[in-house]
Amino acid sequence: MPSWLILVIIGVVLLVLGFGGVGQFLIWIGLAVLVVSLVLALAGRRRV
Repeated sequence: MPSWLILVIIGVVLLVLGFGGVGQFLIWIGLAVLVVSLVLALAGRRRV
């Protein structure tokens, strides 16, 4: 399972449980990891 998906799932669970600040932070970190991995994948694909 990708790390960004794990972070987003944990963030959503924490939001539901009432830990809004921590949950929202983990969701944003997970989305940032997703965007960075997509950019790196596209950059690697263009190089070939």
